[in-house]
Amino acid sequence: MKAKQIDKLVDEGETDVMDLADLSSASRLNHETFRVNVDFPKWVVKSLDNEASRVGVTRQSLIKLWLVERIVVTCR
Repeated sequence: MKAKQIDKLVDEGETDVMDLADLSSASRLNHETFRVNVDFPKWVVKSLDNEASRVGVTRQSLIKLWLVERIVVTCR
């Protein structure tokens, strides 16, 4: 299907563009994971655990979130 045909279908509200996509072989770029080990003082781990508990996520999720937020701000 040509791009103009897809545009027309979507513009007319006849379909969602995602219904036309073949996602069977889709992949996320730069999403390969690497394991790292980081040593923190006990008070840092305790503070991380307290904050993670407060917001309802795991310690690992909190660390990932904070690191990504910092990287985004720094790379602007």
